Amino acid sequence: MECAVEGIIETQHVEALEILLHGLCGVPKERFRIHELCLKNGPNLGSVSSEVRLLCDLEQPVPTWTVRHVGGAMRGAVAEQISVAVRTMIDSKASKNVLRFFYALGYKLDHELLKVGFSFHFQKGAHLKVSVTSVNKLPKLHAVDEAIPVTLGIQLVEVTAPAAADNYNEVVAVVSSFSEYLAP
Repeated sequence: MECAVEGIIETQHVEALEILLHGLCGVPKERFRIHELCLKNGPNLGSVSSEVRLLCDLEQPVPTWTVRHVGGAMRGAVAEQISVAVRTMIDSKASKNVLRFFYALGYKLDHELLKVGFSFHFQKGAHLKVSVTSVNKLPKLHAVDEAIPVTLGIQLVEVTAPAAADNYNEVVAVVSSFSEYLAP
């Protein structure tokens, strides 16, 4: 499971946020450049649609691949009382031919993005990750060098932490509390 809060920030304020985060976290930032491919299943895989994301970390000397499945957010009376999304999320490392594998299973490319930004990873009651991301669309298939910002002048801010069924209440409290520092 994962607990997450998302928001946006105007690009002109990103530097100030970076300084704030460095002070709050006490760790150096990590830069990232992720090529994300969103795949959806074909009709031959059953009636329930499935979506996976393939993430290629372009910041590494040798690009690394991760398969990510993000489930729906928790629902019900409990979910309505918290300000944090709680959802299932599974990450698994993969080899460089993972795209070919999912195509062979009948998945089709829905869209692809280039996510560029920085993140802070630290421990404050839970293992928190705060990322600031410029989300870019690709005008041509796999053309990461030609990426165009989806929204000019706005970046995505995410605070996330892993959780389990037996501790998500504590993690929700930590994520919610930390997110309040970032509110305008």
